[in-house]
Amino acid sequence: MAEKVAFGGLWTAAVVVIAPVFGIIAYMLYRGIGALNPEMFQVGTKGLVPAIVGTTALVLLTALIAAPLGVAAAIYLSEYAGRGPLVRAIRLALVNLAGVPSVVYGLFGLALFVMLFQLGRCLLAGACTLALLVLPLVISASEEALRQVPHSLRQASWGIGATRWQTIRRIVLPNAMPGIITALILSIGRAAGETAPILFTAAFYSLSKPFPTSLKDPILVLPYQLYVMATEDPHATEEQKWATAFILVVLVVALNLAAIAIRARLRRKQRW
Repeated sequence: MAEKVAFGGLWTAAVVVIAPVFGIIAYMLYRGIGALNPEMFQVGTKGLVPAIVGTTALVLLTALIAAPLGVAAAIYLSEYAGRGPLVRAIRLALVNLAGVPSVVYGLFGLALFVMLFQLGRCLLAGACTLALLVLPLVISASEEALRQVPHSLRQASWGIGATRWQTIRRIVLPNAMPGIITALILSIGRAAGETAPILFTAAFYSLSKPFPTSLKDPILVLPYQLYVMATEDPHATEEQKWATAFILVVLVVALNLAAIAIRARLRRKQRW
């Protein structure tokens, strides 16, 4: 009897958590389905294809920048750093940086990448700013994944004469990769939905050249399109706003599912 009660409570808790997510998605689809037509997916000024492409490019470039930097920092903290006050200060700084509002990162990106480095508002400046935004998350989650690898695997590798770096590269990293991919999944979800950082560093509402051809081109992105449609564009209908929000959610889910598929494949290759 107690087991049934516990199961029922856990099932109810799961439904309470999951149901609002599907409810929000269903509501967005209901409110925006009238605008989900072929015209909305045209390449021209009324279509969202350039914004979808720009968002995807921005998120992928952000991941390409944040992943190596974040994993390298996590390797240092997990495998090389000791337990001194400097390391504790670094971890405390990561926790605090993860809680900094995104608009602060946007202003910092504007000052550093757009103005000081003179990149202008472009894809590269936006990706670098978002990479700074998600780095604390990537570092913390990757470090935790590295620490989850059993120490016995390291000892076995050292016992056969492998160096510390060889052990990290051939034993620790492959086994920690699913957790690292999880960190990237979380960072992708956050980067794809941010508006404030790209508002200062990358995004425009309309461009004569819809698709970026270089890293220094400005871009159209869905979060900023939705923001302007909801606050400034008098010609945007309610259906168009909700349809844009629905497409943004679908894009984020698609990117996350792709990363989850990669993680599942790597987990099947784990050695423990």
